[in-house]
Amino acid sequence: MQDIIALNPNKLVQYLDKPAEDFTRKDIIKFIEGNGIKMLNFRYIGGDGRLKTLSFVINNKKHLDQILSTGERVDGSSLFSFIGASSSDLYVVPRFKTAFINPFSEAPTLDILCAYYTSEGKPLESSPENIVRKAHKVLKERTGVTMEALGELEFYLFSEVDSIYPIVQQKGYHESHPFSKWGAIRLEAMRLISEMGGQIKYGHAEVGNIIHNNIEMVQHEIEFLPTPVEDAADLLVLAKWVIREVAYKYNLEVSFAPKIIVGHAGSGFHIHTRLVKDNKNMMADKNGLTDTAKKLIAGFLQMAPSLTAFGNTVPTSFLRLVPHQEAPTSICWGDRNRSVLVRVPLGWIGVDNMIKDANPKEQDEAPECMNNQTVELRSPDGSANVHQLLAGMTIAALYGLEQEDSLKIAEQLYVSVDASTRSDLKQLPASCWEAADVLLKDREIYEKYGVFPPGMIDKLAANLKAYKDENMSEKLFGNADALKEMVNKFIHCG
Repeated sequence: MQDIIALNPNKLVQYLDKPAEDFTRKDIIKFIEGNGIKMLNFRYIGGDGRLKTLSFVINNKKHLDQILSTGERVDGSSLFSFIGASSSDLYVVPRFKTAFINPFSEAPTLDILCAYYTSEGKPLESSPENIVRKAHKVLKERTGVTMEALGELEFYLFSEVDSIYPIVQQKGYHESHPFSKWGAIRLEAMRLISEMGGQIKYGHAEVGNIIHNNIEMVQHEIEFLPTPVEDAADLLVLAKWVIREVAYKYNLEVSFAPKIIVGHAGSGFHIHTRLVKDNKNMMADKNGLTDTAKKLIAGFLQMAPSLTAFGNTVPTSFLRLVPHQEAPTSICWGDRNRSVLVRVPLGWIGVDNMIKDANPKEQDEAPECMNNQTVELRSPDGSANVHQLLAGMTIAALYGLEQEDSLKIAEQLYVSVDASTRSDLKQLPASCWEAADVLLKDREIYEKYGVFPPGMIDKLAANLKAYKDENMSEKLFGNADALKEMVNKFIHCG
């Protein structure tokens, strides 16, 4: 237990001397009383995938206890497009393990993520947090494994061109200041996210350096550690909010959009996953990738076209999914190959000698821990509705684990070279319109076990088709002004 608490940057974990999963209402009140907290924010994710806020002044202990015990009511029709105004009231109820100190509020403020409940006190079937929870529950019940996920958040920061150390276009990967700009913004965001309970792996400058109209656009990435899919979804929404708030504090514009300038690197939202059973990573053993991992990959590959409906939700998403941009177009997988849809990155298998080779005087054995093998879905981008995407990926994992021909499919769709060399591979959708069509075709898989409500699938497909972007590339080819207008329209998506 102390291994979890020691050095943990989460201020509530440190003060209460217990992991966040064990927080109770009494713990939250104890922290508020002991730290001079004056205000409380309820936070919840709307139908657009963004963080919403309901703010309370703490009047007294009785008032605080009541809020934490019963939650509050909100207008669901203003939060979700599929809820009618005639019966729109919903409850939002705090989930204590998500509590964190708001780092941007002038008055000492505690924020807590909430779950939605209906007028009957039942979880809202279509609410973001409930969809992921339902999907994960079904996966665990039917297979005995849990699914962990981590996201890679890529984003651009905009500022005037630095005349002393100008950036080098498309050469930003892991660059350091002063040749890379605004690393301090990334570092501040990382610190705040970790203090809020987010488990971060690392951050760095990314490839995308763009100079356009005397503006530098510098790409960064923050990558997280694997956590259960429910927690990963919440964390990624919070992290995007923090990054935007930090950038705004310094009068900088930030964008997670899939494309900033056509012809330059876009921002992906790669998702790594692993399946765990009895605290053991089921993705790899001493012999390499397991059959379980290959079945998972097969599930992702088979469901990848319809997963774009959750992970690539604006027309500019499909300006990123083009050949030769380290973004996938063909449905295939491979090892350490960045042209594939599902990539198997290095997993520290069979390389135990490295630390002692680099440090000849090191005598102690490295601590035993779970192996790090994951598989990475590379198609999503910053427009993704995070909770829907992770719920959809969980259903895709279940589909792959349960299909009898999954291993055969994985074998057929493996590529060891550039994916463009395989002319037999199926392609991802090329527009929101196509993504909607495939979602409707696969809807029975997502609706099975009651994870995605039918009305929600209908609404998602309708929203995607409303863009009317079929054959978009052909329509906009050579029209620079129209392309620029489209990119600017979705610059703050997600």
